[in-house]
Amino acid sequence: MFVTTLDARLTDLYEEMVTLRRHFHQHPELSFEEQETPRFIARYLRDLGLDVREGVGGNGVVGRIKGGNGPTIAFRADFDALPIQDLKDVPYRSKVNGAMHACGHDAHTASLLVLAKVLAEAELPGDVVLIHQFAEELAPGGAKPMIADRCLDGVDYIYGVHIWTPLPFGTIGIKTGPIMAAADRFELTIKGKGGHGAIPHHTIDSLMVGVNVASQLQQIVSRRVDPLEPAVLTIGTFESGQAFNVIADEARLSGTVRTFNPDTQTRIMEDMERIIATTCAGAGADYELNYIQGYPAVINHPMETTHVRHSAVNVVGSAGVIEMSPLMVGEDFAYYLQHVPGSFFFAGAGNPERDAIFPHHHPRFDIDERAMLLMARILMNAAFETWEETKEE
Repeated sequence: MFVTTLDARLTDLYEEMVTLRRHFHQHPELSFEEQETPRFIARYLRDLGLDVREGVGGNGVVGRIKGGNGPTIAFRADFDALPIQDLKDVPYRSKVNGAMHACGHDAHTASLLVLAKVLAEAELPGDVVLIHQFAEELAPGGAKPMIADRCLDGVDYIYGVHIWTPLPFGTIGIKTGPIMAAADRFELTIKGKGGHGAIPHHTIDSLMVGVNVASQLQQIVSRRVDPLEPAVLTIGTFESGQAFNVIADEARLSGTVRTFNPDTQTRIMEDMERIIATTCAGAGADYELNYIQGYPAVINHPMETTHVRHSAVNVVGSAGVIEMSPLMVGEDFAYYLQHVPGSFFFAGAGNPERDAIFPHHHPRFDIDERAMLLMARILMNAAFETWEETKEE
């Protein structure tokens, strides 16, 4: 009955969620450049009477709602935007040239702020920690420095959610174990010997060496990785040369590697180095490889995912709960799950009737804002189920 009352209170405050989300959407701030957004969040939480820390790990904000002696449960929302021009024709379109919330972080933040308002009015079995994180979009991200700055002190469990337009509104995506991949990137410079295009035998053609390297790298996943182990190696850029009749001195390639298994990740890194080294040596070229390990895989804990699943069934019904396949996109929520048990899930926000049809990171990205209410209700229900289970133990 108590949770039902809080659910009703959240529903009453839905329009405030929308107002907050549209404010953040109009005033996006890029990763590691967030200034006004964390100030706004801190003011909002202080107005609720909460203990608030600003500048956590850099630009993060952490609030705490005092409760009883039960376990402390954390919720996390990210608030950074992307360097994309907003092309939507809506009143709340971004007012910042070249920046927009094209991934839903504005919705995460608005949903958690209103959830904080509702929980701050209640007598809770335990404390709630509100982790408002900066710089999720850009590695090394905000999670690690916030953890180093003790945002998880005293936290027993953590829950997070991502709004997701590939899922229709009213559905919730859940998975125990690996749900999002480790996301690495690499930058390769091949150094040959430039010269006249009509005299190739006096050169070392870096472009052709790059072509051979690219071709062989594409065979790592298909021929060197266990076919039952998910992995992706993508070359996203290839730049070489400036004139039609000049053999380029250098070729520059960059790309990404996505894996779930650390052994697979290591195997791919080692194979890349070997292939690049031998191919360049065979052509007489030199190279520089910069391999940057990004966020680790997001691996949900079983019991906490069960709490999310039960909560989602209570909110959207069993037909709306989808067992997700692992996604090859990355998320630094992974770091929190390495420290405390928890779960990360997806809230469907796609809806053609509301023009929420574009993928994340698209310049016309938008959401069915009603998903924010579902997110908040599921997070709250998962917390109460966690408190109830630990009380029974």
